[in-house]
Amino acid sequence: MNGSGTPHPAGRGPRSRVGIGAGVLAFLLLPVLALAADPAPAPQPAPAGLDSPVGLWRTVSDIPGKPGGLVRLSEKDGVISGVIERVLDEAKRNERCEKCPGERHNLKVEGITFLTGMHRDGDTWRGGEILDPDNGNVYDCKMVLEDGGRRLRVRGFLGISLLGRTQFWTREP
Repeated sequence: MNGSGTPHPAGRGPRSRVGIGAGVLAFLLLPVLALAADPAPAPQPAPAGLDSPVGLWRTVSDIPGKPGGLVRLSEKDGVISGVIERVLDEAKRNERCEKCPGERHNLKVEGITFLTGMHRDGDTWRGGEILDPDNGNVYDCKMVLEDGGRRLRVRGFLGISLLGRTQFWTREP
């Protein structure tokens, strides 16, 4: 029965305030949970020979319309590292990493080791760091092969993957 003495429709009892609050809370948290999830689709298995990020990759610039570079990823003892092989922007080709920390300070960007310590964890490589030579910042990193090993999703972040940015690199022939 409701407050007026008539029965509730379909035999349901009165709604609980806790139920309404929990439903509203769940609705409000959905956007936060969606942001925390990795937005890219699950990677597809790579054909034989393309199941590793080892090789030459074309990167993208964070500045629209500017060319990125060519980077070479290599593996030694199960650890992936990467070197900037070619800067595609002619105006930046001879730049030095003036803001880079430690032993990389003032090294020429072309030829610098910018990716270190990546270990395979299932279909993901993680546990390493990636250097942004434009600002000298070093970020935690994770990488996932996509599109049958022809594309690499690279995410640099601070502490948790939610706080970062993603680039998609394409494998060079």
